[in-house]
Amino acid sequence: MQISGREAALTALQRCRKDGAWSGEAIDKLIRKYELDRREAALASRLCLGVLQNSSFLDYYIDLYRRGGTKLEPKLRDVLRLGAYQLLFMDKIPESAAVNESVALSKKSGYSRASGLVNAILRRIAENKENLPEIPGKGSAKYLSVRYSHPQWLAERIIEEKGYDFAEAFLRENNEPSPLNIQVNRLKISPEAYMKMLDEAEIPYTENQWPVGCLELKGGNVSRLPGFEEGLFYVQDRAARIAAEIAEAKPGMKVLDACAAPGGKSFASAINMDNKGSILSCDIHEKKLSLIEAGAERLGIEIISTRANDARKPDESLKKAFDLVIADVPCSGLGVIGKKPEIRQKDEKEIANLPQIQKDILHTLAEYVKPEGWLIYSTCTVLKCENEDIVENFLKENPDFQAVEFTAGEIKSVNGMYTFWPNTDGCDGFFAARMRRIK
Repeated sequence: MQISGREAALTALQRCRKDGAWSGEAIDKLIRKYELDRREAALASRLCLGVLQNSSFLDYYIDLYRRGGTKLEPKLRDVLRLGAYQLLFMDKIPESAAVNESVALSKKSGYSRASGLVNAILRRIAENKENLPEIPGKGSAKYLSVRYSHPQWLAERIIEEKGYDFAEAFLRENNEPSPLNIQVNRLKISPEAYMKMLDEAEIPYTENQWPVGCLELKGGNVSRLPGFEEGLFYVQDRAARIAAEIAEAKPGMKVLDACAAPGGKSFASAINMDNKGSILSCDIHEKKLSLIEAGAERLGIEIISTRANDARKPDESLKKAFDLVIADVPCSGLGVIGKKPEIRQKDEKEIANLPQIQKDILHTLAEYVKPEGWLIYSTCTVLKCENEDIVENFLKENPDFQAVEFTAGEIKSVNGMYTFWPNTDGCDGFFAARMRRIK
């Protein structure tokens, strides 16, 4: 059975909505299952991600031109969102194709009776796309929520902490295409030599000035890049790599990566350690350990061992055993909302319990740090309640630890902490804090 990219996108949207699937995984599975060619696969990925990133914005104009009537069923609304996205965000697709294909998709999806409605709404959007009515309430959190399709509570929080203009820039940046970041495996090849391989393969990239060996690509199939099987690189966002650089793992150290899956910080630390010393990579989900093990084997890293472990539960065998403990704790994920747009559906109540979990993990892991050892706390979120508040509370309750300033390229920490923002730092939203145990 063969399906189109539009059909694949519609199916992926359904799985995200009904089953809670991650969009990237859902669309990748469909691409493999139906063996979509490169063009249809790219269309499916773009449509699925684009609709999820702009759902509230699309819904505003769908409902505006729907002129009342009965409530739209979720799948039919997805069909309309796909059509509206093509009209408003994809200039290379003819308007007639966007409308006609959406009408055909509604019929294939069992909504033949609604095909006229789909046609009418999308034609109205097409007719007015160069002069769409302004979304009301400009200057408010509600406006930002609809315009950039983020939760209103999140817009309110960012406005409160950083101001309206900063909040708008942050939300806008989350809707921009995310690059693919790869890190050169310096155990096997120099960054210069690997960039030469990309040049010879005529694959465009951008070299980040810092960290060294961090390259930015437009995307594509990672396994088809030069040197994948040989382990010449691994995939990791620049912000996560920076957190590993802040940790400053050195050859001969004994390191614990407490919440390690899929292994990026462990790999970066092992490379910085010249594959000398030891790294214990843990995760609460045992099935995820195989990802770390497979990655380490491909990269030629020999100092990583894995273990299933709940970071909240104290383990006497680990007490004061490590020179460096990396605590990349579970969080709301609001810093990677651009790559994982499903996070936009989170209710504020869903993250209310996270600070207590983060606090428990940090206090437990602190016991594993040797005197004069290092403790790194990091998250992939931008909320103060999950970041600075946790670290400041920890330092008050643990006087044997102190914050230590760090630099990240041209960035300097404040009280040993720094929040990376997509709109100002050119990477995922991320937080890192560096602490040391006083002897």
